[in-house]
Amino acid sequence: MLKYALILFLIGASGGLYMATHVLRGRLAPWVVSALHALFGASGLTLLIITILMEQRSGLPVIALCVLIATALMGFFLASIHLGKRVALKRYVITHATLAVTGVTLLILAILMP
Repeated sequence: MLKYALILFLIGASGGLYMATHVLRGRLAPWVVSALHALFGASGLTLLIITILMEQRSGLPVIALCVLIATALMGFFLASIHLGKRVALKRYVITHATLAVTGVTLLILAILMP
């Protein structure tokens, strides 16, 4: 099930990359893409949590989960800026993306090294 969580995160990441191109150019990202990005990220997190609990996993999957929760919290912060119809600072977007890449990389390692 870790692989399915990874797929959800990667689909969400494609929307995140699209949104980042808007924000880094000083424009607001489309709301539909933002909502889909959040939906796929939340679905991936939910599936990751369920997998960890049901399969009693520890180690890398749990570390990946912690990093991805931090990513989600940063995403909520970015969404609050978006709700105010303001463009987020580039450093916030880059921080969110860095956390996401780190979490997904850890998840990939957890899949490859069971």
